[in-house]
Amino acid sequence: MVTNPALLLDLPHLWVTGRRPLGLRPATRSPRQLLEEAQRHDSSGRMDEAIRWYNTAINAAEAKDEGAVLAIALRLMGIVHHRRGDPERARTLCRRSHEVALALGDDLLVAEVLNTLGGFDLEGGDYDAARRTFRQALLRDGENGAVRGRIRQNLGILANIQGDISEALDHYRHSLKAFEESGDNRGRAISFHNLGMINCDLERWDEAHDYFSRSRAIADDIGDVHLEGLCSLNITEVHLARQQFEDARSSAEAALEVFNQLGAQDGRAAAYRFLGILYREIGKPAVAEARLTLSLELASKGHFPLEEAEALRELAVLYQSQGRNQEALNNLNAAHRVFRRLAAKVDLVDVAAKVTKLEGTFLEVIREWGQSIESADGYTHGHCGRVADYALRVARALELGEGELTTIRLGAYLHDLGKVRVPHEILNKDGPLTPEEFTIIKRHPVWGLELLATIEFPWDIKPIIRWHHEKYDGTGYPDGLQGDEIPLAAQIVCIADVYDAMTTTRSYRPAMEPEVALEQMRISRSWWHPDVFDAFMATIGQDTDHG
Repeated sequence: MVTNPALLLDLPHLWVTGRRPLGLRPATRSPRQLLEEAQRHDSSGRMDEAIRWYNTAINAAEAKDEGAVLAIALRLMGIVHHRRGDPERARTLCRRSHEVALALGDDLLVAEVLNTLGGFDLEGGDYDAARRTFRQALLRDGENGAVRGRIRQNLGILANIQGDISEALDHYRHSLKAFEESGDNRGRAISFHNLGMINCDLERWDEAHDYFSRSRAIADDIGDVHLEGLCSLNITEVHLARQQFEDARSSAEAALEVFNQLGAQDGRAAAYRFLGILYREIGKPAVAEARLTLSLELASKGHFPLEEAEALRELAVLYQSQGRNQEALNNLNAAHRVFRRLAAKVDLVDVAAKVTKLEGTFLEVIREWGQSIESADGYTHGHCGRVADYALRVARALELGEGELTTIRLGAYLHDLGKVRVPHEILNKDGPLTPEEFTIIKRHPVWGLELLATIEFPWDIKPIIRWHHEKYDGTGYPDGLQGDEIPLAAQIVCIADVYDAMTTTRSYRPAMEPEVALEQMRISRSWWHPDVFDAFMATIGQDTDHG
């Protein structure tokens, strides 16, 4: 999904006449004329000049007690600071604008600033607060078509983020109608842009490209540089989906040029992320890493959590492609924490979908890492995958929850990670191990934890890795745990591991027939909790009997 919706935070430039008053210095201009000048610089991307003129307009409006000009100037300067990555300053200015508007009793100005503050909440990931604030704005808008259109547009963005495409389309259509009736071209451009976002979500790339192009044409006509940048940015996603890499590079660099000019940190972060994806896809990993790292730094510094999480995930995919599994997992875990913080604020369909996608990447990285471990031992090819499958069947028979199933699956894929430190000649020895060699083998669970020491997982898989050779009767290793001291997940992986080891060929013996292996396991049933053993026999054992 495109992560840069075009929020309608600011008042269209209704006061801008298109002519610059000639021969008038700031001291001789009215507060309204000073505000018009600030808006000209703002819309053309000259942010330093815009801030200077907004400050001048604010001071003049205070001096002449022109409350409406003061409220608007405060809010618009707040938006500039928001785009430049200074959220606290932005909110301070807009709260002051809200106070002025309330004191004036001007519902339209109140609705405008509430819409802006709701937009800040939305971009900051506080969706519950955004919804409340947008609804408050609707109660204040006085049925003004342009204002209502902007608020409905933002509510559409919120619905889109939450995965409610039907509600989002309803808001966008109502807002587009309001903009057309009020002659608000910028509002029309925003509507086209966000309809492009919807079509990106639905992977309708032709339609998305058409909407973004229509939006960009209007933005160019009215001189809205920021919206031009957003359109170029989101057209980049369309090009990447189509694998049109040169077009993607061109549009991303055009967007980056705009956002650099504007000092818009969120846009810069997204542009660098898309460039990182591009370079990763065309096989330039060093450049990809540099661009994605810069995206992450900008997103983190600017407090853009969704962009931060997306950059972390894309870096993880890059590291995975290079076999840098530990770095990949650390980035995935950091992204998972960001998404979970967002999800804790409100039940978000979209965040849940992003977490599901992220967990799929986790699984892929860990599966590949597990397979790479097996490559050192030709006899155990596919072992981790089979253990995971057996363990999941046992866990489901025990009616464990989805979180526990994920923990067991991932723990099973990495349970033998520490074997990479076992000498090759011991792993592949053609015959019984000596006591000294077996002592080395018994260290692999601890070595596995050492290899994961710098990685924190969203799931508690480390006990599985350390204790998957512990036995319920206390005869296991490395810690000689007994009974319920052994976590249930470790016991489940243990029984699956034993069965697969017995029924596959190893360097020191041929595979056992399943019936023989099961009989041996019945003899050794004291190794596992009775419930674990019974669940195993009711699933894997039953299949063997039927076979």
